[in-house]
Formats: sequence, structure tokens, C-alpha cells
Amino acid sequence: MSEPGLTLYSFWRSSAAFRTRIALNLKGLPYEVVETSLAAAVSAQRSPGFLQKNPQGLVPALAVGAEVIGESLAIIEYLDETHPEPPLLPREPLARARVRWLAQAIACDIHPLNNLRVLNYLRAPLGHGDEAVNAWIGHWIGEGFAALEELAKRFSEDGTVLYGTTVTVADVCLVPQMYNARRFNVKLADFPTLTAISAALEALPAFDQARPERQDAAPR
Repeated sequence: MSEPGLTLYSFWRSSAAFRTRIALNLKGLPYEVVETSLAAAVSAQRSPGFLQKNPQGLVPALAVGAEVIGESLAIIEYLDETHPEPPLLPREPLARARVRWLAQAIACDIHPLNNLRVLNYLRAPLGHGDEAVNAWIGHWIGEGFAALEELAKRFSEDGTVLYGTTVTVADVCLVPQMYNARRFNVKLADFPTLTAISAALEALPAFDQARPERQDAAPR
């Protein structure tokens, strides 16, 4: 029986979609991309057709045949369970919990506070200007990275990944968040461990090919 095809509803600059592309690439899985923009004049993510697939109106969403999965970490764990090699979570329970800790520190605590819909709400209707919004972004990324820097020093064994010596879901989350930090001109001098780990990861083909600027929909 043939495996159902994979369709990724994505936006080229979405860091959550970026995570999912990295995971799909690490697993060596072919997938079709449907660009689903939030930035367009009429948001594709709020269209009736997309809301029927994902009532959250968010990307990424992964269609597995006729079934749809939302939320990047749920998608990544599904991929890890259905395609176990290479594993993105360790087998040992404590190690698994620690890797999830690192991943969720990024995906649940840092990223949501600088998501586009949050920043747009700060601008309108709350009326904050660019200076205030940029200060908000810098504060929350900086606070999150300060803790993550210490955790990386504790858990990374070789300085090229966040945990141990092999790529995990924590690394899949780190690189898109570092991309966001650079995009918003967050000062990274205080986070040398994270910066070095991200640079090592970004050199890997699965990460490099998932970069926003390498996506077909990216501005040229």
C-alpha cells in the first residue's frame, strides 16, 4: 500500500513553517508546498477553504492524504513517530523530556510573543509604534535566549547541537528563532553558545534548504 502524499501549507517567512520544513528535510520526505500567506492583502490563512482544513487559521498545517495536522511541534512529533530515522527525540525518558524542554522554551515561550499577529495587535488596535514594538521583540527574545544559553551550556556535549551530540527537535526550533532574532536586529553578542550552535546547524543541508530565502515564494 502506497504512503499518502504530504502537502505542507506554509508561508515562506513563518518560523513555525520553517521548523516543519527542516524536519521534513531531515526525514528525507518529499512534500508539496502550498503557499498560504498571512501578509497578503486578503489573507489566505483566513480564507474559508483554509479554515476548513485548520480552524486556527495558522500555518503550518500538514495534509497527510485527506487528514490534516496543525501546530509545528505536533507535526514534527508525528513525522518522528511515523518515520523514526533519523530520530529527533532521544529514546531515554529523561533525555526526551529535556529535549522537549528546550524545544518548548523556544516554540511556546519565545516565539509566540514575536509572532506576526501579536505584533500587529500591538500596532493596531493598541497603537504602539515601531520603536515600542521593536523593544518588545528584543526584550522577549533576549529574556528567552538568556535562559536557553545556560541550558545549552548544560546540555550540549559538542557545541554543535543544543542537546547531546545529535540533531533533535530542539535544534529544529532554534534555527528559525535565530533567523527571527537577526531579522529584528536583536543583539546576539550575549549568546555565543546559541550563535555557534545555530551556525553549525545552518550549514547542514536539511537546514540550509529550509531557509526562508530559499523558498519559491520568497521575494527576489
